[in-house]
Amino acid sequence: MSEKSLTRLRVCVLGSTGSIGGNTLDVMARHPERFEVVALSAHSRADVLFEQCVAHRPRWACLPEADAAQALQGRLRAAGLATEVLVGAQALEQLAGHPEVDAVMAAIVGAAGLGPCLAAARAGKRLMLANKEALVVGGAFFMQAVEQGGATLLPVDSEHSAIFQCLPEARARWPQVIDHIVLTASGGPFRQRDPDSLHAVTPDEACAHPNWVMGRKISVDSATMMNKGLEVIEARWLFALPPDKIQVLIHPQSIIHSMVVCRDNSVLAQLGTPDMRVPIAYALSFPERVESGAAALNLLNVPALQFEAPDLRRFPALDLAWQALRGPEGSTAVLNAANEVAVAAFLAGGLRFTGIAATVAACLESVQPAADEVASVEGLLALDARARRQAQAVIARG
Repeated sequence: MSEKSLTRLRVCVLGSTGSIGGNTLDVMARHPERFEVVALSAHSRADVLFEQCVAHRPRWACLPEADAAQALQGRLRAAGLATEVLVGAQALEQLAGHPEVDAVMAAIVGAAGLGPCLAAARAGKRLMLANKEALVVGGAFFMQAVEQGGATLLPVDSEHSAIFQCLPEARARWPQVIDHIVLTASGGPFRQRDPDSLHAVTPDEACAHPNWVMGRKISVDSATMMNKGLEVIEARWLFALPPDKIQVLIHPQSIIHSMVVCRDNSVLAQLGTPDMRVPIAYALSFPERVESGAAALNLLNVPALQFEAPDLRRFPALDLAWQALRGPEGSTAVLNAANEVAVAAFLAGGLRFTGIAATVAACLESVQPAADEVASVEGLLALDARARRQAQAVIARG
C-alpha cells in the first residue's frame, strides 16, 4: 500500500439509499482501513438512512424536508449517535464541497444532482459520477467547472467505467489512442419484442430487466434504451468525442461492458460479471484496485457472446440522443427533462410506453434553448423547468 493510501479517503455518498449508494457503502465497509463515511443523503427513505447512519456513523446526514430531518435527528439522538442531520438542496452542495470531504459519490437521480456535482467539481474533489444529469444537463458548463476546480472526474456507470479502465491514466494521451468507442447495451426486456406491440407494455413489464436490479425509473430508461442514449451524451463529454465516434451495440450477456477501438484497430474491452461494485470499487481506489465483493468471471462458463445493432424502430429514444447532441447547446437538457416527465407519467398509468419517446421528440422540436439558459446553473435549471412544462402539456394533449 502506498504512503498516500494510508490516509483514509473521506467519502460523502449522495443518494446513499439507492442501489448505487448501497453498493458504495458495501465496498467501503470491506475496506475500513481505506475509506471513511463522513456524509450520507437520501431523498425519502429515512428509515433506510437511519439504518445506514447506525452502521456507518457519518458526521452528517441530509434529507430534503425539514420534518423528516427533525424526526431522523430525534431517532439518531435516541440511539446515542452524534450524526448531525442537515436539510435541503443547499446543504447537499455544502456537503459536496466541504473541506472535510475528499470524495463524493454522486448517485442522486435526476437534475437535482446537478448542484451538488458542480459544488464538488468546483471544490476539486474526487467526483465519482453516477448522476447522468450532471453531464446530460450541464454538458460543457459542467466540464468547465471540473477543469477549473481541478477535480478528478471518475465515471461509475459500468459502460463509462469500462472505457475509462481501457484508456491510459494520462488523459492527454486519449486522443492519440481512440478511434471510436463502443458502448454495450443489454437490450433490456424488449430486445426481441415486436415493435408494433410496444404500445401495450405495462410498467411492471418495463421494469423487469433481464440482467440488472435497478430502480423503476432507470429500468424504464433501459427498456426504452433512453438510458443508453443518455450514456452516449455522457460519453461525448467524458471522453471529449464527437457524436459520430460513439457507437452502441446490443450485447445481451452483459459480460463485455464496453470497448475502445484504437487507432491501429486494436479493440480493448473490459469484461466482468454484471455487478456495479466493480466500477464503484475502481472509482473509490483509483488508480489502485481493491476487492469489490463481486463474483469472479469464470471464462469457462461464459456463454457465447452476441452482438447486434439496435433497432431504432424498436428503440427510437436512442436515436433522439444523437439528435439532441447534434442540436443547439442545451438540447440534451431538454431531452432529459422531457424524458423524466414522460417516464413518471408512464409509471403512473397516464402515458403509453411508446408515448415516452414521442413526448421527448415533440419537446425537442418545440423547446429551443436560449444562449443565457446554458451559461449558468440557474439558466440550466430554468431550461429544465421549461422543458418539463412543455412535456406535461404534450402529455395532457394526448
